[in-house]
Amino acid sequence: MADAFDVIVIGSGPGGYVTAIRASQLGMKTAIVERAELGGICLNWGCIPTKALLKSGEVYEQLDHLKDYGLSVEKRGFDFAAVVQRSRKVASTLNSGVAFLMKKNKIEVVAGAAKLEKGQGAPTVVVGDRKLTAKHVILATGARARTIPAIGLEPDGERVWTYREALVPKSAPKTLVVIGSGAIGMEFASFYRALGSDVTVVEMMPRILPVEDEEVSKAAHKAFEKRGIKFRVPANVKTLTKTKSGVSLEIEAGGKAETLTADVAIVAVGIVGNVEDMGLEALGVKIEKTHVVTDGHGATGVPGLYAIGDVAGPPWLAHKASHEGVHCIEHIAGLKPTNLTSPIPGCTYTTPQIASVGLTEAQAKERGLEPKVGRFPFRVNGKAIAAGELDGFVKTVFDGKTGALIGAHMIGHEVTEMIQGFALAMTLEATEAELQATVFPHPTMSEAMHEASLDAYGKVLHI
Repeated sequence: MADAFDVIVIGSGPGGYVTAIRASQLGMKTAIVERAELGGICLNWGCIPTKALLKSGEVYEQLDHLKDYGLSVEKRGFDFAAVVQRSRKVASTLNSGVAFLMKKNKIEVVAGAAKLEKGQGAPTVVVGDRKLTAKHVILATGARARTIPAIGLEPDGERVWTYREALVPKSAPKTLVVIGSGAIGMEFASFYRALGSDVTVVEMMPRILPVEDEEVSKAAHKAFEKRGIKFRVPANVKTLTKTKSGVSLEIEAGGKAETLTADVAIVAVGIVGNVEDMGLEALGVKIEKTHVVTDGHGATGVPGLYAIGDVAGPPWLAHKASHEGVHCIEHIAGLKPTNLTSPIPGCTYTTPQIASVGLTEAQAKERGLEPKVGRFPFRVNGKAIAAGELDGFVKTVFDGKTGALIGAHMIGHEVTEMIQGFALAMTLEATEAELQATVFPHPTMSEAMHEASLDAYGKVLHI
């Protein structure tokens, strides 16, 4: 039957399209359902286009420091429309790439919104006037920005933005308030500050980037303030009101009421899973806090129905979605897939960058472990000195009893390209002995990783 498949994947983001490709590689007749653009939010409105914007901002901001390198430029400026256009072109290129991969792997792309109905085995997938059946259905519908209409935190496309509106504005706002200091909030704060916007970040938690190690969080706060970003931490937004010229926020910080005004507010207070209007409740799918509850292999409890990625809960990261998707489909195929709980690194592409994997020092202590902690600053790293990138450090966390690496945290130039070394070490269950015995190339900023590992055991060589 034309509409009968082995696997149907709903959603074509990094989790969905990778899952579909792996299913096809395993010999399964596969379809993927997408209601918007191939590649999902990540490729079109998230990970990729934001990094394109951030790169433009980073390069522009570096022009302020050309004198430090013995360089000069006569005229400094930017074309904001061209900056946005470049970001959209990058997204379009990758969108086309996903379409090519679907065709190459003989995956049928079904355009439209999916609804699920009870089937003979797995649920039937209804898209328009088509009814698709499969042995296995995998939800990869992702998530969207959380809004709080009751206090005015609801986007209108003009004065109140989510990440989507923040990617394609007509111009850069002169003044901007970012509500929420997680990765998304801080990345937009970093980008718009680089282009000259007056930026204030409001965070309800006691510190910015609250999921990061406390030392990294404090260092980031200082680095962002040095760049001119202002903070209200901790602070609660009581109301947001749109005015003729922008927005007005009533906040409470340190027990005192304060009014903030700006041209635009960006709402970055978390995300909610895309679980509505698909018939999940009628099928008996368990949903908690807008996310589908699954077991260790992505199964929902409804026969033949699975969920992966953002819709299945935190961490809300594209690489986590891809990892879950491959695990899920290989489990379905009867293979013995890689561990679903492998260490998952997190990256924030601000200036400076932030990257981490595993437990923070505080989390290790909360679990009753006896962490041995090492640190190494970039200010004494040869490559960092030569590059003029002195800010930041590497921090390692080892289990004091076993020597196992259980966490690593970094802040500094291009640390998002370095964190995978520690993720690999944790996946291979490396101890301090293996890391200290590893030869790191010189001169590189990655040498700070080696030195931080040595420092945890009193063996640091260059400080």
